[in-house]
Amino acid sequence: MSVASDPVTLLPAVVEIARRAAAAILEVYESEFAVEQKDDRSPLTAADRAAHVLIVAGLRALTPQWPVLSEESDSISYAQRRAWQRYWLVDPLDGTREFVKRNGEFTVNIALIDGGKPLLGVVQVPVRGEVYAAAEGAGACHIAADGSQRCLQVSRYDGGPLRVVASRSHASPELVAVLAALPGHLIVPIGSSLKICLVAAGEADFYPRHGPTSEWDTAAAQCVLEQAGGELTDFALQPLRYNKVSLLNVPFVAFGAGQRPWQAALQAR
Repeated sequence: MSVASDPVTLLPAVVEIARRAAAAILEVYESEFAVEQKDDRSPLTAADRAAHVLIVAGLRALTPQWPVLSEESDSISYAQRRAWQRYWLVDPLDGTREFVKRNGEFTVNIALIDGGKPLLGVVQVPVRGEVYAAAEGAGACHIAADGSQRCLQVSRYDGGPLRVVASRSHASPELVAVLAALPGHLIVPIGSSLKICLVAAGEADFYPRHGPTSEWDTAAAQCVLEQAGGELTDFALQPLRYNKVSLLNVPFVAFGAGQRPWQAALQAR
């Protein structure tokens, strides 16, 4: 692997690309923006488009040899994608519903995928100016708005109330059933890929997701979580894989270290 293609070497440049996209998002966030609907009825704003353009241009300039798949790209068929070994997977604005609500819980997600696995992940939080970043072999870190850094490490659950991350915009009856099977829990509600990042940072123990998500929603945060010592898997505890025929994820769970009192409840469903 050349230096120019090493995920660890690429990470600072990708963080800077994410920050530029965040600045463009905030320009729209602070204005009176319009909200459109995609074919799947999910919201779309000028911020999604502006971030997409900046990120794709930045990644193509950084690594012109690798393709880019973004949520806001034109449709790319699996017949074309199946030959991709290494590529960028991007959600220019993850949590557009949270963006529209103006609660600050939205992110920029950029991941480098190789052989179906995320090797690099950057999750930028525009309103807070903070970044969660990771690359295989370098661990995971949190970069605060003032530039200070700390290494991320998942917590070890050994009993007591389980800290469960739940979506603000995508509650489900399946989640209610899983929670009912736990001996005790605390709910940590938050939007976007921040849910996975909270597990990576040791601020939550468990995040189950039954509802639909797409590959660009999870890849960057999965890398952060795995490099922090956690896992993001399907309900059979197999890691999520990328560049499948369908870009939709199966139901998944993100978790840290230690005991897994939720495992039987999930696998029974």
